Amino acid sequence: MINYYSVALYGMVRKEVVRFMRIWMQTLLPSVVTTILYFLVFGEVMGARIGSMAGFGYTVFITPGLVMLAIITNAYSNVVSSFYGARFVRSIEELLVSPVPNWMIVAGFTIGGVVRGVLTGLLVMFIGLLFAHFTVVHVFLSGVLIILCSVVFALAGLLNGIYAKKFDDLVIVPTFVLTPLIYLGGVFFSIQELSTAWRYLAYLNPIHYLIDSFRYALLGVAPAEPLWVAFLGVIFSGMLLYGYIMYLLNNGKLQT
Repeated sequence: MINYYSVALYGMVRKEVVRFMRIWMQTLLPSVVTTILYFLVFGEVMGARIGSMAGFGYTVFITPGLVMLAIITNAYSNVVSSFYGARFVRSIEELLVSPVPNWMIVAGFTIGGVVRGVLTGLLVMFIGLLFAHFTVVHVFLSGVLIILCSVVFALAGLLNGIYAKKFDDLVIVPTFVLTPLIYLGGVFFSIQELSTAWRYLAYLNPIHYLIDSFRYALLGVAPAEPLWVAFLGVIFSGMLLYGYIMYLLNNGKLQT
């Protein structure tokens, strides 16, 4: 039975990885190109006028935010498109009627999103090292945050894929929820530079804590809030998403 489970999980993960690697020009390359443009425009052109922020050059300061931006968007979009695609062609029915348990279906799609999120994040970080020239302060903490962030947003993408009724529904959350939260979460600025009212509003943004914590892990910039706040929020969000997704699958709430 253990061997069966391992083969089934390996097959689902391999399928997900092969799927996005086959079209790498659409899945991996856009984040790299976008990051280079961010560094050229915001880092090289505007950064020279802005100067330093939080004790770092502006190009270095924005690097952690750009890495998180790539991880969040890629982990999310990989799972939502893959899962809804399986629903659209009705291949998901083969998984649902097979002996594969629901938790393994969730794990297979999620791990695929995590692999793409981590891989894209590492590519963006490599680009950042070429432009910004910095040394990672906390390597282990950086890796843990990258994986946790990828897991949470892969699960969020899976939930979106469950509820989506048409292809247009796949872009509503990334466009109107994720993108504003990411950009207002401190990718290009420190919330300490904001006025008091806007600063308190930024504290309500959960992605701010991820970016702030990752900036500490990467550069050593003291976070506005204790690290345990970010970790607790990420872990709680992941458990909540996983529990709700399992509830939907176990109770036949998935419409194929």
